[in-house]
Amino acid sequence: MTTNNDPHAPLRDDVRLMGSLLGETLRQQVGQALYDKVEAIRVLGKQARDGDDQASLQLNQVLSALADDELLPVARAFTQFLNLANIAEQYHHIRRHRAWEHITDAPPQPGSIRELFPRLAAQGISADTLWQTVQQVDIELVLTAHPTEISRRTLIQKYDDIAECLEALDYIHLTPIERQHELAKLKRHIIAAWRTDEIRRQRPTPVDEAKWGFTTIEQTLWYTIPQFLREFDAVVFEHTGKHLPLTHAPIRFASWMGGDRDGNPNVTHSVTQEVLLLSRWQAAELYWRDIDALRAELSMEDCSPALRAIVGADCREPYRELLREVRDRLALTRDWLGARLRGEILEATNIYRTADELLQPLLLCHESLIACNMQAIADDELTNIIRRIACFGLELLKLDIRQESGRHTEALDAITDYLKLDRYQDKNEAQRQAFLLAELNNPRPLLPRQLQANANAPILTTTVQEVLATFTMLAQQPSDALGAYVISMAKQASDVLAVMLLQKEAEVPQPLRVVPLFETLADLDNAPACLDALLSIDWYKSTINGHQEVMIGYSDSAKDAGFLTANWAQYRAQEGLTAIAEKHGIKLTLFHGRGGSISRGGAPTHQALLSQPPKSVQGKIRVTEQGEMIRFKFGMKGIAIRNLELYAAATLEATLLPPPAAKPEWRELMTRMTQTSLTVYKETVRDEPEFIRYLRTVTPELELQMLPLGSRPARRQMSGGIESLRAIPWVFAWTQVRLMLPAWLGTGRALNNAMDDGFTSVIHEMRKDWPYFQTVLDMLEMVLAKSDSAIAAYYEAHLTNDPALQNLGCLLRARLEKTVGILLKVTERQQLLELSPVLKRSITVRTPYILPLHMLQAELMKRRRELAQETTIYDHALMITIAGIAAGLRNTG
Repeated sequence: MTTNNDPHAPLRDDVRLMGSLLGETLRQQVGQALYDKVEAIRVLGKQARDGDDQASLQLNQVLSALADDELLPVARAFTQFLNLANIAEQYHHIRRHRAWEHITDAPPQPGSIRELFPRLAAQGISADTLWQTVQQVDIELVLTAHPTEISRRTLIQKYDDIAECLEALDYIHLTPIERQHELAKLKRHIIAAWRTDEIRRQRPTPVDEAKWGFTTIEQTLWYTIPQFLREFDAVVFEHTGKHLPLTHAPIRFASWMGGDRDGNPNVTHSVTQEVLLLSRWQAAELYWRDIDALRAELSMEDCSPALRAIVGADCREPYRELLREVRDRLALTRDWLGARLRGEILEATNIYRTADELLQPLLLCHESLIACNMQAIADDELTNIIRRIACFGLELLKLDIRQESGRHTEALDAITDYLKLDRYQDKNEAQRQAFLLAELNNPRPLLPRQLQANANAPILTTTVQEVLATFTMLAQQPSDALGAYVISMAKQASDVLAVMLLQKEAEVPQPLRVVPLFETLADLDNAPACLDALLSIDWYKSTINGHQEVMIGYSDSAKDAGFLTANWAQYRAQEGLTAIAEKHGIKLTLFHGRGGSISRGGAPTHQALLSQPPKSVQGKIRVTEQGEMIRFKFGMKGIAIRNLELYAAATLEATLLPPPAAKPEWRELMTRMTQTSLTVYKETVRDEPEFIRYLRTVTPELELQMLPLGSRPARRQMSGGIESLRAIPWVFAWTQVRLMLPAWLGTGRALNNAMDDGFTSVIHEMRKDWPYFQTVLDMLEMVLAKSDSAIAAYYEAHLTNDPALQNLGCLLRARLEKTVGILLKVTERQQLLELSPVLKRSITVRTPYILPLHMLQAELMKRRRELAQETTIYDHALMITIAGIAAGLRNTG
């Protein structure tokens, strides 16, 4: 191992070690000849990265000459290395965190709770104010599926095993024999990963995606949540003198996997029912394991009178006796849920129905242990289980339901048509509101029960039947298992009232809170007016208990208007919504639908939260965590704890020390720049006649539609242009060819025009004093650093000889290079990532492995298209390159 003082030397050692073991694996598993070819490609990739044009030509020749049966193993070799490099980088974050904590008198790590609390005190925040705010913190992270992160559960486990080996090899007290044992184990795991197919051959179902989400809980978050809360509570006590209640959960989790039916016909009411059952089954299984282990631990005899009264005077092991009943009830609950999943109907006898039922005996044990002078035992695994129940409940993940507003309109239109009423679709907004409010206040059902019961009623289309069946299914679920009902493409107050009426019609006992999602540019601009109209309805305001949740969509607005324009619209919408909620005396929770990529709202957690408009956080926030970011943030226990802490610290700081409001001159300049950016974006994306053809020829946009990368179709409708394409494949396609167009198009000219018009000093002031604008520039810099016009040109040269497309590609690449120069001028730096040397080196080191994958992907696309078949021999290798490039860049769509 390297012993110099370079803090990143151990990372290089890990990468070299795993690269060497992967090389040995290739020699053993696929033969020396293919290994030599892979190694030659790697060397050429490194030379090409360093500017050797001859090496680039040779690399192209070697990859183009690969036989069909060589394509897959070569793609797998480079993808596997990038996955191993990611594991090494992830573990290195943990290593550096530990090294920091070992330094005597080292200041607290930036972004940590320990760093924040003294700073709050220095700003005049009292211990009492801090305590009150800590108690109000309510962060809910919503896990969503993503096509590039449908790794098989077994492979995820193998990657976790590899990370554990790296950790074991870090121990300085390993004997030579122990070290050899760990190296042999690491090699076995790498061989096992190589022999495991990375990607499913069949398109994953929504249930498969949900199971993948459960894996993240089971393998990491189940253990890190109690540890995070233990550390969080210790710092809170240190600064306030008070402990958090054991049943307080400042961070919780929800899911869209199996509940998000917007544009996904594969998510039906029966699928959602299955996912809800599976989630509760998984929770019961995990709690059963916990209680079984805890029962073995709590063998002591002394107990409190309250516990003794339950177990009896003669019981020698009171804790074990009480926990035996708990364990048995969990087994009954698990088995009953398993029978339901198999389609069997069993009587629900003595099963757990609420988290409180499970909590009560555990709290009794906790109180008893403390009363009998066994606080240390009470504060160990028993406390961990209680905290898990507070966080995960009996449902593991609360399931949100998402549906597009037009589906509800269609259902109500069919009902009014059947009842010979004025058709709902023909009503204007005022008439719709009047109709909906009248029916919401009417005790009789709108839809006759016999029609509701008749799933094949001729007046109901298949889509309407499914909408009504979904609400009927929701009425049969435990309320604790459900989260929000999110309405995508929400535009007006009636969209919210419509869902409330459909819930009333289905007799949902505890209606889900209804959350409008504003996602297009026009809808974001109209969001404050829509909320104002909604909160001005007395009936509605009286039903929401003083709280309203609104979701901000990042993906569709960026696709609609470009990154800069959408980003500013999202900021202004949050400002406006916050002001409207304050006007009506309502507490507002903003739900941020962020993705992993910059153009879809991706940004480092801490920085993103601290750049929100002032007063928009207020201790409560919901955020989507998507696919590849779930593994990135929560795939390792040490990383997960750090990210949970970043969320908690940033939420508290944004609440107690909100960022400054935008100055009038800043707002004026942002409006001016976004107008320029929007014009450029629309001229290119909407008005350029060859643009769609370029997208479909040079990027893998068409392949993304055909390959089984996720349960959701790539398009909302299979016909149409950019409008019908989903935001994820839209961003994904440009990312794969490294043009990254959605994240920068229009922004360069907007900044350049502003400086040419004399606003340079204002831009520099905004960069220095406004966290929002700092974040915009930082994210733009990161995505430009990951772009590569030479790689984009390679795809173009390999896939088309059409002069019109080549001219457009030349124009786009020239704009990209000009945007880089403009950003450097704005930031007053010489090169990108000047202040982020670690990220810069990470990108540089990965290039010899990503470059061959790009070139190989272009070759696969060429061969695949020449066959002109729906399914080809190249599909599997193509999927591997897609996943490998995504892994290499650490973000996708």
